[in-house]
Amino acid sequence: MESAHYFSATPAGPFTRKPLTVELAGQTRKLQTSTGIFSPDGIDKGTAVLLAEVPPPSPTGNLLDIGCGWGPVALTMALLAPQSKVYAVDVNERCIALTNENAASLGLTNVVAGTPESVEPGVRFDTIWSNPPIRIGKDQLHALLKLWLPRLADGGTAWLVVQKNLGSDSLQRWLAAELDESFTVSRASTSKSFRILTVRKESRSPQ
Repeated sequence: MESAHYFSATPAGPFTRKPLTVELAGQTRKLQTSTGIFSPDGIDKGTAVLLAEVPPPSPTGNLLDIGCGWGPVALTMALLAPQSKVYAVDVNERCIALTNENAASLGLTNVVAGTPESVEPGVRFDTIWSNPPIRIGKDQLHALLKLWLPRLADGGTAWLVVQKNLGSDSLQRWLAAELDESFTVSRASTSKSFRILTVRKESRSPQ
């Protein structure tokens, strides 16, 4: 599998960019991709389900893509919500470079891709979209979600696409048990072999 080590910080082999033509936010886009990353040849099935099923992101505020790859989710968020700031995080340096380059090629100045550590701890997110990297293993996946989901802003929502046979139902139960009572975890939809899970942070009532 060409992208087997996409979750390493520095993938093996040369970082050779190649053209990629995909449809994002209803239009054909000419971008760049590379080996050594997740789904280098296009939009994978899970991400396609996510982009087709979820409602538009918050039009303003901070948005987050966890595990950005070459950028399909972050770029779509930025195209749909040009007044927002989109944070795209990944551990893979090629993914970070490609997402930043692809954003620049589309004229999207509201995207910033970087490592998880590059995001200031105080930033809160109005919308999170993610096709989380299930194959990194349960412990690492749980640590990743525990890092980001508690950083939803009041009234914010996270949308996660997870394949049914890779543990979507058990992940839903774990999230419901792990997050505090200010969060609501539910299944938004099932499409093909994927489930979309939502995590909502309650809005605080004005004092």
